Amino acid sequence: MKKYAVAVVGATGAVGHELINGLAKRNFPLKELRLLASSRSQGKIISFRGEDLVVDTCTADSFGGIDIVLFAGGSQSKQFALDAVKAGAVVIDNSSAFRMDPKVPLIVPEVNPEDIRWHKGLIANPNCSTIQMVVALKPLHDEARIKRIIVSTYQAVSGAGKEGMAALEQEVKEYAASGKDPKFLTPSAFPYPIAFNCIPQIDSFLEDGYTKEEMKMVNETRKMFHDDTIAINATTVRVPVFRSHAESITVETEKPLSPERAKELLSAAPGVVLQDAPANQEYPMPLFSAGTDEVYVGRIRKDISSANGLSLWVVADQIRKGAATNAIQIAELLINQ
Repeated sequence: MKKYAVAVVGATGAVGHELINGLAKRNFPLKELRLLASSRSQGKIISFRGEDLVVDTCTADSFGGIDIVLFAGGSQSKQFALDAVKAGAVVIDNSSAFRMDPKVPLIVPEVNPEDIRWHKGLIANPNCSTIQMVVALKPLHDEARIKRIIVSTYQAVSGAGKEGMAALEQEVKEYAASGKDPKFLTPSAFPYPIAFNCIPQIDSFLEDGYTKEEMKMVNETRKMFHDDTIAINATTVRVPVFRSHAESITVETEKPLSPERAKELLSAAPGVVLQDAPANQEYPMPLFSAGTDEVYVGRIRKDISSANGLSLWVVADQIRKGAATNAIQIAELLINQ
């Protein structure tokens, strides 16, 4: 089997950590793993397959001899992704910088693997909340064509990085130690305390009242489904959960689709785990999906307000399938091509 030289940019962050672990777990065929980050992380040691690897500062000259570069996201993508392409590598980028570029494929392997054929050295990884939604909806779309999507997300604090997780932990400790009214806890990563709270804002607001996060779900879904006519409305909310995003989704389909048929489709869908036995209190929950690579779907039921409507509940670890695992799956798809 051919082996590949791979670089991880942003190796010391949460997504970078999962990229490194995922390459080991999935036994990716490596001949070299190069770990890169900002100058603040220069010299840090990360263990990989029993070997200690030194993190180097990422520069425009860091990509010689590299076949695939996995960018964990952030500002370094805009700064260095095109340098990596010029050096002859294929870039798989977790940031939002190139997702809506019509010349850059945006890929979830379970959804639109065919789009990898037209990459020109740069492939975008979708937004975390979009990934889990489209994995769950693709088999339904193929069966009955989705005309409309209404989605509300319940997004974990780890979606805001290490700072988000630290904020929730610190606020809970502050509350436990002081017993003060939660509204007076000291916020850090978010505009308000996140402990015991829900914040209906992820990313900045646009002029029409929607946030950038909400519009990512709209635009990215249409791009990957190759259908700009799908009506999509999203509301994204930060909740006091450490890891794994949850989503309440209602779809309207062109053709009738029963809950029973939807369960059949989802039980056979790649990357999906069906957890739908409400009589036994079995349904997906963030607490139990954390640390896994699958998209969990349950609470599938008829939308009683629509003739061809269906509602479902979707949960996935947004650092794994919503970022790192999906990027590695794109790399696997790439080498299998």
